[in-house]
Amino acid sequence: MIKNKIISAYEEIAEKYNELIDHKPHNAYYDRPNTLELIQDAKGKIILDAACGPGKYAEILLSEGAIVKGFDISLKMVELAQIRNNNKEDFFVHDLSSPFEMFNDESFDTVICTLALHYVEDWNLTIKEFYRVLKPGGSLVISIEHPFFEYNYFKSEKYFEIEHVNCTWNGFGDPIEINSFRRPLSKCITPLTDNGFYIDKLIEPKPTKEFEKLDPKHYKELNEFPAFMCIRAIKK
Repeated sequence: MIKNKIISAYEEIAEKYNELIDHKPHNAYYDRPNTLELIQDAKGKIILDAACGPGKYAEILLSEGAIVKGFDISLKMVELAQIRNNNKEDFFVHDLSSPFEMFNDESFDTVICTLALHYVEDWNLTIKEFYRVLKPGGSLVISIEHPFFEYNYFKSEKYFEIEHVNCTWNGFGDPIEINSFRRPLSKCITPLTDNGFYIDKLIEPKPTKEFEKLDPKHYKELNEFPAFMCIRAIKK
């Protein structure tokens, strides 16, 4: 089962992922600065960090005065998030593609979900749950792998389909197979607009200068063609 392969891979790389997350270029100097730009004034906001990983985003948002709850499908990632944020109560194991039964309607000002939705084949239930738990006018901030980048990277011949893909990661210890789902641009947008959101801002990000010092090759590539896409959607 694909989901089990995804969980197993993240359980295996969790410690190394957490060790590198503060300064790994694609995370620290590409994804995070561009995604955080879409969260305006976190102070006092109640934020859900969906698929929180080792809790780095939560750490930043908590330092800015937000109240944060987070979940992840990987037990080890959740344990690392608890340690990083010295909080066992507000970080727990949950599947992004299952109903968020632990949360009441209109509980959050903001939901953030970074680099995780490509592990979900059908976004509709997840987006509906994001909508349900957000307060009226609340914002959903997501970062995803750019659909054009993925189409090229995976050498797809089925652009309009949602297709299971996999690749090998070499940056977190031993090489490991990572499974996910590639989709066209329309299937990144319509689950939002069909389920009560409007797109407020879309960023095709560029890396910061710090990225160049650590990885000049990818810095050049990312300034020529995006690998990620960041979206802020507002609950109507």
